[in-house]
Amino acid sequence: MIDYSKVLNPAVTAIKPSGIRKFFDIAATMDDVISLSVGEPDFQTPWAIRKAGIDSLQRGKTKYSSNSGVLELRREISNYLSRKYNIKYEPENEILVTVGGSEAIDACMRAVISAGDEVIIPQPSYVCYEPMAELAGGVPVIIETKAEDDFKITPEQLRNAITEKTKLLILPYPCNPTGAIMEREDLEKIAEVLKDTNILVLSDEIYSELTFGGKPHVSMASIDGMWERTVTVNGFSKAFSMTGWRLGFACGPSEVMSQILKIHQYAIMCAPTNSQYAAIEALTSCDEAVAEMVEEYNRRRRLIVSGFNKLGLTCREPKGAFYAFPSIKSTGMTSEEFCEKLLYSKNVAIVPGTAFGDSGEGFVRASYCYSVEHIKEALKRIGEFLEEIK
Repeated sequence: MIDYSKVLNPAVTAIKPSGIRKFFDIAATMDDVISLSVGEPDFQTPWAIRKAGIDSLQRGKTKYSSNSGVLELRREISNYLSRKYNIKYEPENEILVTVGGSEAIDACMRAVISAGDEVIIPQPSYVCYEPMAELAGGVPVIIETKAEDDFKITPEQLRNAITEKTKLLILPYPCNPTGAIMEREDLEKIAEVLKDTNILVLSDEIYSELTFGGKPHVSMASIDGMWERTVTVNGFSKAFSMTGWRLGFACGPSEVMSQILKIHQYAIMCAPTNSQYAAIEALTSCDEAVAEMVEEYNRRRRLIVSGFNKLGLTCREPKGAFYAFPSIKSTGMTSEEFCEKLLYSKNVAIVPGTAFGDSGEGFVRASYCYSVEHIKEALKRIGEFLEEIK
């Protein structure tokens, strides 16, 4: 009989499964569950985008695209980033269309990281960064962001984390799970720390359209001196409600992108062609649809933050993405314990903060990309749960 312990890659077997999916999977086996656990918009993909995808199939656009993606799409990505965030990339050799933002992150890490290189990762943050860094042979160096700093990475924290082995900084803003953003002055301070180093930045800006409070998103690559050292990752899943279309993109200096392209060529070949034609429509005609979705997210954001605070679970205002990150420290429970008891006693699924790093202890993540009625019912049940555990 085969001994799988001698066959499987120990670097893979050592990685823990996603803490997000754990609670989602449990909830899927239960009846009458109100879930705020998954960051997937409840809106349908706007009809104009769906129609463009359908039309591409009817026209027989079902062959491989170039490895980098349909050139027309890359041109529209270039136009979009220029008009939205004042960053310019050449469609021919500085933009790569990927299978979701996750593939872009993975390929970037593998192109940059050598064995033993250190990767600075602010946490709490999305679950993929640390395991992907490890799979690339890197050594994650965790910066624990603080609630009192609005979960922003500070220049002092960054300076203290840098060593001669530092190769890459992950900059995950707007942030999943905290909802934190980095404003221009925050990014300028980070840029000042990096300016005389050879450290690259992987700026994950998948939630760039989802910012609240009047200040638009600022891209790290738009900060003076940062374009040449930044790979910008973005995509269509969140802003355009295109999660199942699996389409993202990475942009950066051609010297870096040519190496990322090699990995994409051999691992993926190209992103789904019909999704690419749909994405062209998204970028050229759907600003109004995105604005309407963002307005509704803002309404839900105010509701859920107010609701948590009224229940006594202190919740800072999230200024980006579509997650609230309330503190549950007042209950005396761990994040995991709180979420498990809430799920089994009240059929409400949220995610423990520790799914996003050890510094998430004492917090939980609740997504507000669900209907107002859904959120109100979840808050009602959470209130009942809090009364019962007093």
